[in-house]
Amino acid sequence: MKTQKRNQSERAFAKGYQSGVSGRSWSLCPYESGESRENWMAGWRDGRQDNWSGFGRAAQAQRLSSL
Repeated sequence: MKTQKRNQSERAFAKGYQSGVSGRSWSLCPYESGESRENWMAGWRDGRQDNWSGFGRAAQAQRLSSL
């Protein structure tokens, strides 16, 4: 089994980050409540901040890989 499948909190953060970077709405969060939702929202906020700051695709990919 792959590592990304095992750690749900890191995966939720990464998926939220990708959604934030792409400009999707926070209301599209796939989680109802709990820790996964909090991690997804934190990733979304970081992604939106990076998008607004002007980070390019290479910088965004590097940030995701460092998580």
